[in-house]
Amino acid sequence: MNKNQSLSISLLITTIEILDADLNILYSLSVNRATEKFLEYLAQEKLFSPHTVRSYRVDLEQFFDFNNDRLGGKDLKAMRREDIRDYLGFLLRYGYERRSAARKLSTIKSFFKFLVREKITGFNPARDVKTPKIEKRLPGFLTQYQAQKALQIIGDDEASCRNRAILETLYGAGLRAAELVGLDVESIDFTSEIMRVKGKGNKERIVPLGSYAKKAIQSYLAIRKNKENPAIFLNKQGKRLTTRSVQNIVKKQLSKVSEVTGTNPHILRHSFATHLLERGADLRAVQELLGHASLSTTQIYTHLSVERLKKIYDQAHPRSGAQG
Repeated sequence: MNKNQSLSISLLITTIEILDADLNILYSLSVNRATEKFLEYLAQEKLFSPHTVRSYRVDLEQFFDFNNDRLGGKDLKAMRREDIRDYLGFLLRYGYERRSAARKLSTIKSFFKFLVREKITGFNPARDVKTPKIEKRLPGFLTQYQAQKALQIIGDDEASCRNRAILETLYGAGLRAAELVGLDVESIDFTSEIMRVKGKGNKERIVPLGSYAKKAIQSYLAIRKNKENPAIFLNKQGKRLTTRSVQNIVKKQLSKVSEVTGTNPHILRHSFATHLLERGADLRAVQELLGHASLSTTQIYTHLSVERLKKIYDQAHPRSGAQG
């Protein structure tokens, strides 16, 4: 091989490396643009909480890392169902629980569905990928006695009144934490004792305002220093409370009465639904109150009530077969 041939080969290799680097840069730019556009859609149109949007971002970044490492940085338009299935298999092989893998797959499906809607890609490669089967976990809930104990917050200062109103509203109306922090003063009609709540997907529903929650909110608003902010629940700086702050407030209070069941705000929502059904509420009415799109989502609470009834039956009835 002469010098000219060696030089030509070297130039060719260099050119290929430059082109490859340029393609990688272009890929990164297109992925970043698509990702930011999708996350903006979740935040502004779907009204997902900042915490949820961050979770979507983490899921997507993990998928893009897999794409770079295992698929050679494939263009989004070139993605196929097999690529998504390979990623799902990768997650399950490397120790992710089926529930976590299913959530990550759901993120990817939503992402590509959005790209199709925006005409960034022609089809959704994740659409027909089957979600791994996961066992339904019954949500934790408080007993009625525990709920009563949890709502006993001592103190008449602004923070104590606010925290009491938060717990009374979460338990009394079955709200999600994000729905609670989204409440404005004008969302509540104290005369009619109803609240307008914005749930998932910006869907509005009307829920009753219980007498205890009403009294707690009115007591808090009466002593609240910042009268200008339209939000009901405020932090020490006079700004709208975040879902993370609500989680911390609820955790601190619930940890006094229940260590096993759990201490996040959703426990109060589960308790709300369970106690309604235990007292004879109609399943469809509970569905409406919770803002569930599907009745099957609400039906999980009937399992909680049935399990409790079976336990009582086994303990109390002489013909249950559980007597020693």
